[in-house]
Amino acid sequence: MTSSTSPRVRQTTQNTLLTYNLSRRIHDVQTYPIQSPQGATILLYGHETGVTIVWRGGRRFKPSKKPEPAKQHQNGSGSGADAGIMVIDSDDDDNQPAAKKTFVDKPEFEAAAATEDGSYPPITQTLDLTLGTAVLHVAVLPNSPNTAEGTATGAALLSERLVFAVSCASNDAYVIALPSTPPSAESKARPELRVDLLAGQAGSGAWGETLIALGGQTRPSDGIAVALAKTAASARPRLIVAAHAKQASGVLQLWDVALEAKPNRPLEPFQTEYLPSPLKRISFNPTHGTQLLTVSATDATRIYDYAASSMPNDPEATGPFPSQGSWLLSLYQPFAKPSSARKAILDAAWIARGQAVFVLLADGMWGIWDIDGVSPVSTSATMSKRLKSGVRGAALTAFSISGYVEGTGSLRTMANQQKETQHGEFAPMTPHTRKQATASLTSANTLDRLASVHGGVRTAVVSSVKKSAQEEALVLWVGSLEHVCVVPAITRFWEAQLNKASAAGVSLFSGSLPSRMVKLADLATGLLGEPCCGVDLIPTRSSGSVADGGMPVEVVIRGETRLVIARDGDESGNKKLALYRPRRLFSKERPNAIIVHGENNKALPKLSFNLSTAKVGSLRRKSTPVDSDHDMDEGSFTGGPRPRVGFDFANTLSAAADESADISRDVETEMLGIMEIDQALDSMNGTPVNHGRKRVFFDA
Repeated sequence: MTSSTSPRVRQTTQNTLLTYNLSRRIHDVQTYPIQSPQGATILLYGHETGVTIVWRGGRRFKPSKKPEPAKQHQNGSGSGADAGIMVIDSDDDDNQPAAKKTFVDKPEFEAAAATEDGSYPPITQTLDLTLGTAVLHVAVLPNSPNTAEGTATGAALLSERLVFAVSCASNDAYVIALPSTPPSAESKARPELRVDLLAGQAGSGAWGETLIALGGQTRPSDGIAVALAKTAASARPRLIVAAHAKQASGVLQLWDVALEAKPNRPLEPFQTEYLPSPLKRISFNPTHGTQLLTVSATDATRIYDYAASSMPNDPEATGPFPSQGSWLLSLYQPFAKPSSARKAILDAAWIARGQAVFVLLADGMWGIWDIDGVSPVSTSATMSKRLKSGVRGAALTAFSISGYVEGTGSLRTMANQQKETQHGEFAPMTPHTRKQATASLTSANTLDRLASVHGGVRTAVVSSVKKSAQEEALVLWVGSLEHVCVVPAITRFWEAQLNKASAAGVSLFSGSLPSRMVKLADLATGLLGEPCCGVDLIPTRSSGSVADGGMPVEVVIRGETRLVIARDGDESGNKKLALYRPRRLFSKERPNAIIVHGENNKALPKLSFNLSTAKVGSLRRKSTPVDSDHDMDEGSFTGGPRPRVGFDFANTLSAAADESADISRDVETEMLGIMEIDQALDSMNGTPVNHGRKRVFFDA
């Protein structure tokens, strides 16, 4: 992805897909929580050689000014002026090294924000930071960094500098900080960057970046998270980095990093926790920066606090944090019936400003654990009160709300399948023991098969209709690109699910527009055959679309070598309610079928007919005299005037049939005989009726 690369745009009936084809394999993608000073959204993705920063949208660079040619002196002819220049060559100048000028980048931007074709923001600038190894995971600060008393000014730090952490395939982890303003084209075209291949490598300072290495790892990290540390108001900003790996049975390590310092050697972790099983993901609480959410696939989801010591304070300790933290709470998922094992967890994320947890299971089930009792409707007991009273190691199992993702029934069928056992010498002989053996074999087979299911959950803070409040959006995916769902407003969705019993059948994918889960469709059009490897959200940063009912986020779908951004919009260019709009039977859209209209300009005589029946099985009886001025618009069978309906050419056909000199002919009976309607009715009379259907014939 470069600044000159335009996406491949494809519009579907639900959304607009922007596909960015990259030349390298993508391992992770993250959206930075704050925009750059010129108003661009910042995306970071790790690839085979390092990490790339992308500035999307915002104000564009001003056109570069060409250097003005040197003006000739007017004090004589050209040869005389050149002859008047004296060049002094001294041997002393050879011994003095040439002064190296430090390049100072001063990018200039236009006054208005950039838009391409008025539909989507273009890529303003990109920057590749080469690390010499593959970057597997990228971590950014939470959506709402802790800016409470005793914490470094997170908003000022994020607005001026990009601060993130990466973990590499070479067992290394780094904290990288660089200016958040995109570099100009002149900065990327410097001559020294073209001469030396390593001049632009991360850590060289060519882009004003700072690279801090983290040590103490013997295996590549499987996940990484960062958060601001609580320090004194006058102290320098510090960052807490957490990473987990499959070292031994599982290990969790934390580092304390001073952003202004430049250590000469890798930093050592100040806390190391050995776990009973490896973790799948970790994330810091956006409000309580010392709490870390750890997700284990089979055990549970637990909350770890690195600032709360589980042992008495050591008087000889010198660091600001204890050497060991404490586990505050365990969140257990339901069992996979009929086995005694619990369901596998795909991912979990903080919601409700860090006061609840949203979890996604491998069989398509999702649920919300209400930790602090912030449910919009119920007034359940607050788990945080128990934790504040000194209780450690508490557990919570009940969901506030739960459900299943639409279309994941095959995963639940997989869990309920029973494996047939062979009858042999060692087969159980009693029905009870046979049932137990079958359940044990089924559970083992089910857990193995569900372990291959992938998925994830991501959240983002979005603008709300109320300016004083902020809402959160959520995106999840299970298995593949067919199951990517978006919750535009978690609080309203939570409230709607609690009230669905009294909401006249409001289900998971129905109800009012902002309070339901939206499933994205036709994503294969953007990925072009690649599987879905991850998702993320980009807030739209505009409250107008939210007030109008539009989607407040853009969904980023990560493929193997492609990034697809799903925007709210349809084929007609409508960007409002495209993801929400229900499919109606009679829409106002222009139909594609061919419609034949009769000739209305031709004057035809008005005729009247009596359509009553004369006998059973006959459609019409003999014609009766009627008034000539009694036309079809005043039918006697309606009791009043009725509008003209039907085909206009039928009147011409009837008039041609009535043109006869023989008054004794029954023209209507002859016409029915030609069309074989009487024979069809006679054959249907007395025929046995199936499926509870009844035949009704009308008589005069």
